[in-house]
Amino acid sequence: MTADSTLSVQTEGPWPVPVLPEGFSLGAATAAYQIEGGTRDGGRGPSGWDAFAALPGSILNGDTADVACDHYHRVPEDVALLKDLGVDAYRFSVAWPRIQPEGSGPANAAGLAFYDRLVDDLLAAGIAPMATLYHWDTPLPLEHSGGWLNRATAERFGEFAAVVGDALGDRIDKWVTVNEPATVTLNGYGLGIHAPGKELLFDALPAAHHQLLAHGLAVQALRAASVAGGIGITNVHSPVSPADPSSPADVLYAELFDAVHNRIFADPVLLGRYPQLPGELAGMLDALHAAPQTDLDVISEPLDFYGLNYYAPTRIAAGSGAESSPDGIAAAMAALPFRLADWPEYPTTGFGWPVAPEHFGTALEQMRDRYAGHLPPVYITENGASFPDEVADSGVVQDHRRVDFLARHLHSALEAVKPGGRAEGVDLRGWFAWSLMDNFEWAAGYSQRFGLVHVDFDTLVRTPKASYHWLRGLIRSRPRTP
Repeated sequence: MTADSTLSVQTEGPWPVPVLPEGFSLGAATAAYQIEGGTRDGGRGPSGWDAFAALPGSILNGDTADVACDHYHRVPEDVALLKDLGVDAYRFSVAWPRIQPEGSGPANAAGLAFYDRLVDDLLAAGIAPMATLYHWDTPLPLEHSGGWLNRATAERFGEFAAVVGDALGDRIDKWVTVNEPATVTLNGYGLGIHAPGKELLFDALPAAHHQLLAHGLAVQALRAASVAGGIGITNVHSPVSPADPSSPADVLYAELFDAVHNRIFADPVLLGRYPQLPGELAGMLDALHAAPQTDLDVISEPLDFYGLNYYAPTRIAAGSGAESSPDGIAAAMAALPFRLADWPEYPTTGFGWPVAPEHFGTALEQMRDRYAGHLPPVYITENGASFPDEVADSGVVQDHRRVDFLARHLHSALEAVKPGGRAEGVDLRGWFAWSLMDNFEWAAGYSQRFGLVHVDFDTLVRTPKASYHWLRGLIRSRPRTP
């Protein structure tokens, strides 16, 4: 089934119809490692994720991204899906190992040519490209040298940004330097459930600082290359609540988790400093507070926009022993003095995350309150949910729960920032659905489907879901500007 199929899908239901402000941008997002495949094609070098996926037990069902969605060989088909969807913008990432297989040195011409063609195809389809420079695929030689625990990786990333900026800077509408440094730090270096699989807990904090330094160096490199597009960073934000607001311990550890998940990544970028923790927690961020002011000056380079990824809120309870993390079971979690608490009042996604759209407004409200006067225009660079979608005998994918999720979350965000809303003052400019298509979902392999388009991972056939048709209808319902 292709995007022009006439098979009937249900796109109307009990969900709200988001009211889109004039000029508000709608898009879809992907990441190179999750969709491209072609891991041995075009001179691409190995990444840290390739090595991690090869370790037995690292990825559910032993899945790998060697083929993924085979986007590397199917760009025209996928751009056609985007064009039919009608999105204003497409957020993709540039695979660092495809451009610099060794993590440094001259650019791989074939790798640059791939993204050169992709950008030209997008522009020919009337779609604005948003390019993410780092979506977790560290070149393996750099990972072997310490990865993000090594300050030199940040310096190499600045050089990589310069290479890509010189090649594509005249055509990229917006640049995201680093995607979700929180997830890389917590899952990859703190808990060991993502690449590179280290279980360092709070000793992982240098990885956070070096990613943020990499961001700042990339901003400088892109500006030195005189790129035409705006520059920002993307962080995942989750509003954090204590399981029992009357419990001092729950409140304390909720504040700690809020700091290590949200504030240590946003505060230095937007305020030029790391947050302080109260009382007995004060020393837990010493590794960050030791950073020189010159680093913080680089990290806080002025931005043209701030990218916010939102999926779900977090509830924290004091007490150790639980191994649940936001992205799966992590044995290292049991050593911490707090644990994730459930949200029994909400339905859940396929990943078990609470479906709580009202907390989206909380995330935006916190951004306004914490960074008033320092917050540039905001784009929701990812928002979506996984569900166990199946293609019916009729050839239709009726993913009504995803439609409901997307509609309610987009509605909640727009309501929050409108005049009189709880996050009034946040200049929200656009929203990107995660994801354009089902893909390799990191440690969960192919078990979690986030896409607007269903991908059969045996045949690679793409089937637009009801959520695709819903978004297409929403886009087409916008008032036309003369």
